Amino acid sequence: MTTAGADWSVTGPEQVADGIFRIPLPLPTDSLRAVNVYALITDDGVTMIDGGWALAEAEEALRASLGKLSLSLADIRRFLVTHCHRDHYTQAVALRRTFGADVAIGIGEEPNLRQLTSGPEENQLSPSGREAILHRAGAADLGARYSVAVAGERQSGQWELPSRWLTPGSEEKTGKWALRAIATPGHTRGHLVFHEVAQGLLFAGDHVLPRITPSIGFEATQVAYPLRDFMSSLQLMLGLPDAILLPAHGPVAPSVHARVAELLDHHRLRLEAAFDAVERGADTGLAVAQQLTWTRHERTLAELGLVSQVMAVCETLAHLDVLALEERLACATGADGIARFQPS
Repeated sequence: MTTAGADWSVTGPEQVADGIFRIPLPLPTDSLRAVNVYALITDDGVTMIDGGWALAEAEEALRASLGKLSLSLADIRRFLVTHCHRDHYTQAVALRRTFGADVAIGIGEEPNLRQLTSGPEENQLSPSGREAILHRAGAADLGARYSVAVAGERQSGQWELPSRWLTPGSEEKTGKWALRAIATPGHTRGHLVFHEVAQGLLFAGDHVLPRITPSIGFEATQVAYPLRDFMSSLQLMLGLPDAILLPAHGPVAPSVHARVAELLDHHRLRLEAAFDAVERGADTGLAVAQQLTWTRHERTLAELGLVSQVMAVCETLAHLDVLALEERLACATGADGIARFQPS
C-alpha cells in the first residue's frame, strides 16, 4: 500500500490486497491530479471499480498499468461505477464502445444521466441542476459563466446510459470477492460504495476521501438536502464493520471509521461557520460563501478557480438548507428565486 510521503497519484498498479490493484489515472484539473480506479483480477478477466475520465492519456495510463500485470484493456469484463461524475464514468463507456465491457452504475444516478444524455432541444428547456442551484444561491452570474465554460459537455459524446443499473443492497460477485453495493447519497444522489466484507475493504468512490472533503450538491439535477443525505450516509458507514479505505482520490487509508469521524466533525464546524456568517448579516449562499475560507490553504472564494467557486457556493447553500431544516435559520425565497436566510 502507499507509504507515508509517497505520491499517491503516480501512475502504475499498486497492490492493495491479494489480486486487487489501485491504478491512478491522470485528470486535466488543477485541484485533483488523479483518480484511483481499482482492478480486481480473476481467472476470467478484470472487474474495474470506476473507469476514469475519457482522455487519451488516461486510457494510455490504464493500458500501461494493466500491461504490467500481463493484462490488456480487452481483458476488462465489467466496470462497477460508484457515481456518474465524468472522472469516474466516461472512460468506462468509452471503452465499452471498443471492447464491449459491461458498465453498471447505481439506479439512483438515472436522473443525472438522463439529464446528461438528453438532446439539445431538451437542454434548452431544462437548465442543469448546478445552474438552478447557483441562481437560488444568488450567484446567477457565476452560473452563467460556468454554463459558458462547460457548453457542449452534454453533447461531447462522452455521456451514455449504462449497460445496467445496480440496486442498492445487491451483491456483485467477481472471482473470490462479493461486493455489496451500498447507497451513499450526498456527493451525488445515486452514489454507491462497494463493501467487501470478508477482506474488510471499502471501495469508497468519492464518499469518503482521506485528505480532502467531497463536494456536496454539485450534480446535474437538484436534490433537496444533499448535505443531510451525505451526513446520514457517513453515519451509515459507522454502523458497518471498519474497513480499509480504498478511495477515489488520495492514498489507501487503514480505517474508514476514523476518516468518517473527521468528515462529520468538519461539516459540523462548517455548519457553525455558516450560521455565524448569517448572524453577521450574510443572507444568501453566495454571500456566506464569500465570508468562509476554502481548502486547507484557507483561500477566499475569489481566489478559487471557476469550477471550485461553483462547488463552494453549491456546498454553502447545502449547509444553509440544513440549518433551515433544523430551524436554526429561517429561509424565504423571493420573487427573484433567490433564497435568503436569517436567524430564526
